[in-house]
Amino acid sequence: MRSRTPDRLCAEAVDVARAVTLEAAGPQSVGEHLGVVAEGDRVVTHFFACTEPAYRGWRWATTLTRASRARNVTIDETVLLPGSDAVLAPEWVPWSERLRPGDMGPGDLLPTEADDLRLEPGWTGDDEPPAGEPGAEAGEDDADIVVPSVATIGSIAGQLGLGRPRVLSRYGLHAAADRWDEQFGPKTPMAQAAPANCVSCGFLVPIAGSLSQAFGICANEFSPADGRLVSLGYGCGGHSEAAVMPRPPQPAPMVLDELHDTDPLSLRPAGSAAAGDGAAKDDAGALDGAVATHGGAEAAPPGDARGDDQGGS
Repeated sequence: MRSRTPDRLCAEAVDVARAVTLEAAGPQSVGEHLGVVAEGDRVVTHFFACTEPAYRGWRWATTLTRASRARNVTIDETVLLPGSDAVLAPEWVPWSERLRPGDMGPGDLLPTEADDLRLEPGWTGDDEPPAGEPGAEAGEDDADIVVPSVATIGSIAGQLGLGRPRVLSRYGLHAAADRWDEQFGPKTPMAQAAPANCVSCGFLVPIAGSLSQAFGICANEFSPADGRLVSLGYGCGGHSEAAVMPRPPQPAPMVLDELHDTDPLSLRPAGSAAAGDGAAKDDAGALDGAVATHGGAEAAPPGDARGDDQGGS
């Protein structure tokens, strides 16, 4: 049983304890004497302040002892111990609890424990079928039943996706759903401001399995969740029916005014008229009152006096 009162001879040997501490730690690391503590019968520990900047609050502890009825003090050990206000390293945490999403890099392997709560046994493919199943105990009535081999069952199960040793458990499904719902769920600010939910969006790609009732994959390249698994209650401004683009305006059809008398306008060039249209051209030339030229001299209009005189002469 540990004694409450330090041994007198061991407690008074402060100089002996300091000399041993200076020899072990060096004179630059040992400070003032802080006190003694009884460790047991005739066993006393002397504490000295540690002056190392990297060990603030730590203490040098030198333990002295003596034999029964002996007056000579002997040295037990000298160690560095933390004090009440010492700067300590954080408590050690296993790597499996320190790992965070995104810590894995190329080439890293993440083992899973055999009793991982997120997983449960999948199809095992045992050689012996369970009791009561076809082939368990072949009797007279079961003579015609052909039980496929384990290799055949395993091949078919692999094609159906049943050949995995372990699959997600119910706990693993709920944990994944809660994790995905935090980032792209209905409670996010983006979803609160969205005009509609992903469940009615044309860019939502359905998934298989039980999670298809609550999640899908976003396929809108302009959405912040493009290529990510989103909750059906999530939403963003890129919803397919949020704002449909209006159709471009169509010009009104041309209207021909047939209520007023207008002269038709020919679009054909003058030189492209047919020979049968010569008479119509002569009539048009006579009506327009244009000045005709003949032999390079200007002809006077009909009824002009000078013209008549020249014609008579």
